[in-house]
Amino acid sequence: MEIRNDDLTGIEIAGLLQDHLHSMTLHSPAESIHALDLSQLQQPDITFWSVWEDGHLLGCGALKELDAFHGEVKSMKTAKEHVRKGVANKMLHHILAEATRRGYTQLSLETGSMEAFLPARTLYQKAGFTECGPFSDYTLDPNSVFMRKKLK
Repeated sequence: MEIRNDDLTGIEIAGLLQDHLHSMTLHSPAESIHALDLSQLQQPDITFWSVWEDGHLLGCGALKELDAFHGEVKSMKTAKEHVRKGVANKMLHHILAEATRRGYTQLSLETGSMEAFLPARTLYQKAGFTECGPFSDYTLDPNSVFMRKKLK
């Protein structure tokens, strides 16, 4: 698996992100969807990566800088045909390494509270994230779980 910086111009990544946004609508009410669309991911405070193997897009993830010491995990998505192959784990550890390299002292994320999001919550817990309250511009929402990991 190869992780690449992605400029979000490829048709494959556009399709994966469209699938990501669509899957959010299946499991979350509109007011509780915090996934970013293609144009929102192309902001200067966001670094976006895609995961490839043998010319196939396996997944993606992003890191948003909230301030000089705090980052947010965004847009973690594995292509349907590559689920349970370690793609998300590899991407998450890449994001953690980059956040540490940047000198962030903490990394936060928001994910869903519904059963469909249990695999994501389990992945984050295994990586050392713990539940916390809302951060940045988020507000308390029964459909959201907020998590944070302290970095060294």
